[in-house]
Amino acid sequence: MPEPATHASVDSGEIAKFSAMAAEWWDPAGKFAPLHKFNPVRLGFIRQTAAAHFGRDGRALRPFEGLRLLDIGCGGGLLCEPMARLGFAVTGADASEKNIKVAAAHAQQSGLAIDYRCTTAEALAEAGEKFDFILNMEVVEHVADLPGFLAACMAMLKPGGITIVATMNKTLKSLALAKIGAEYVLGWLPRGTHDWSRFIPPATLKGLLEETGLKTLKTQGVSFDPLRWDWRLGGDTDVNYMIVATRPSA
Repeated sequence: MPEPATHASVDSGEIAKFSAMAAEWWDPAGKFAPLHKFNPVRLGFIRQTAAAHFGRDGRALRPFEGLRLLDIGCGGGLLCEPMARLGFAVTGADASEKNIKVAAAHAQQSGLAIDYRCTTAEALAEAGEKFDFILNMEVVEHVADLPGFLAACMAMLKPGGITIVATMNKTLKSLALAKIGAEYVLGWLPRGTHDWSRFIPPATLKGLLEETGLKTLKTQGVSFDPLRWDWRLGGDTDVNYMIVATRPSA
């Protein structure tokens, strides 16, 4: 499986960083342990948001049959697999060949049909791909050309479709907790995982999404509760947040 053609948004250093850890994607005690801990709260939010937007029964076994979903920057497939189990026709895209190989092997072991591709958002958009739902989770802080990357992603969103973009706010609190605390004090993440200078304020991200023709619907804060040692949804967007946006129907 060849590496994808280089596009302006692809940061080769960031791709190499995550490729080096690819074998640990599915180890809940490995280098991606924080994502495994984070996954339940964001999966619940994704399911609830999609059910409300598409008028589906979120309690059903496979409520999203007939809808096509793209997980851009899918890594090892931690979101692709539960989305496939919920009935979405899932395409998982990542610029790292190692990530895609790990994701595809795990999906095969799990008996799930997921369309994994070692490619970029720009290449998919140029090919004319269209999706009902696009997940862009913890990716935008790792791309080299943010406006170009978002433009390519959102060009693939069908009228009436939705996207969820998750990232980290650029605040002193996020510097202390998500960078210094998580990487250097608690050791939750390998040092150098994040570059605080690339963190993005919600107003900036919202503006970029609206420039692509989308209408933002909600900004959702996500915070870590040290008393429960768990993540929860709330109004605090100082560190982690998710923006929900839609492309209005013509």
